[in-house]
Amino acid sequence: MELTRRQGLAALGALAATSLAGRAAAAVTPKLGSKSKTMYWAATVTPCNKAGQFDPGAMAAIMQWHKSCGADGVVVLGTSGEFPSFSVAERKTITETAIKHRNGLNIIVGPGTANIVETTDLARHAEANGADGLLVIPPFYFNQPPTEGLTDYYKRLMDVCGLPTNLYHIPGTSEVAITIELLQNLSGYAQLAGIKDSSGSVEGYDAFVKAMPALNMRCGTNNNLEVALNNGMGTILADGNNFSAKCANIFKAYRAGGDWNAEIAKLRAAQKIMREANMGANTYAAMKYVLSQEMGGPEMYARTPYPQLTEAQRDSIRAGLARVKALG
Repeated sequence: MELTRRQGLAALGALAATSLAGRAAAAVTPKLGSKSKTMYWAATVTPCNKAGQFDPGAMAAIMQWHKSCGADGVVVLGTSGEFPSFSVAERKTITETAIKHRNGLNIIVGPGTANIVETTDLARHAEANGADGLLVIPPFYFNQPPTEGLTDYYKRLMDVCGLPTNLYHIPGTSEVAITIELLQNLSGYAQLAGIKDSSGSVEGYDAFVKAMPALNMRCGTNNNLEVALNNGMGTILADGNNFSAKCANIFKAYRAGGDWNAEIAKLRAAQKIMREANMGANTYAAMKYVLSQEMGGPEMYARTPYPQLTEAQRDSIRAGLARVKALG
């Protein structure tokens, strides 16, 4: 049964949905290590046909796929979703499609742009259509705006949108770092839910976790899964596009008191095989091709400016996927 947003709040604590009046509600802060925080979101791709157009049927199938694999939620229009490659109108359609076919999954939407007007427009659209939360990249292109300016940016967003808001730390791409100081500046907002740290830095991620343990400081790279799980935090993984069941199994084992380290090892072994089979293919085309192979559906394509796979790359990726399946 699909949760209502109010029921989701009780189930998922600070990460779950709020009503439009959520800004005025008391913040919900699960205990450090609570199972309501330690969950797996797949950072989904945005499926396109060969002409580069968004494919809503494939999006519906992807949502069902992640549900069947055991994901707790899906992040729509993050980096893996190629969000800068789509117009505002397209992003609204993609959001609506994912939410329509949510299948009980917790849906976090990426509304981030380089300007506050479009970001707030997309965030309010996500809220109006029933999203459970936001993952908001800082305004990019400008190289590390001052903390004062970033604080103002996020405050302007949270002043008009009540969804749980997660800040997106991916400085290698955005050129704008999320800092502990910035999070502290925003701590008065009940909807401040946490972050996604895709920097890959173990030391940096550990510092986030220690500084703000009441938030959900989700890791965005699988090398930080041990830190996340040892501290009761969640994850948002692009690895879910290729290995959703393997990602979900880590968190199933954690919640059951099982050997989650063994499940992490399986994920990393599979990732290593596919990385070696890549043959220089771009990340987006490769992820979509593996996902289409796993789902048994038609091929999904990257959007320009990224090129499509060559036949040699397809052959190599299929062979790598066969090796992964042989591992069990």
